Amino acid sequence: MSNTTSTSGKVPATLTTFIAFDFGLKRTGVAVGNRVMGTAQAQGSIHAQGDVRFAHIAQRLKEWQPDGIVIGVPYHPDGAAHENTVRAQKFGRQLHGRFGLPVFEVDERYSTTEAIACGAKDADAASACIILEQFLRSLV
Repeated sequence: MSNTTSTSGKVPATLTTFIAFDFGLKRTGVAVGNRVMGTAQAQGSIHAQGDVRFAHIAQRLKEWQPDGIVIGVPYHPDGAAHENTVRAQKFGRQLHGRFGLPVFEVDERYSTTEAIACGAKDADAASACIILEQFLRSLV
């Protein structure tokens, strides 16, 4: 059984607060939100790689104490996986392994494009917010 779950998997009602990550090789956007309000807020981006990135993530998890983690997983427009799909899924497995929280995957096609089109100053954080709001809508 996988440590990550697509949004089609059942999300227990006891999980109410989530942190989302829009994974990138150089920057990782962050957003937080909850299923009660059904909204998310961008929380900036982490500009770090490797273990340093995970140290920053640990700080965010301590600050927000979420019940679960949501990650954006990119696909080609036709739904096919590519290199970054595999990287994002590996990131999700690493998050689960390091922090023990359930990790949920969301198809993040076009989230960065949407964030830029909306004039976001931090497209990665805005993309994480879009990903999390999409996830929260799927819980209704």
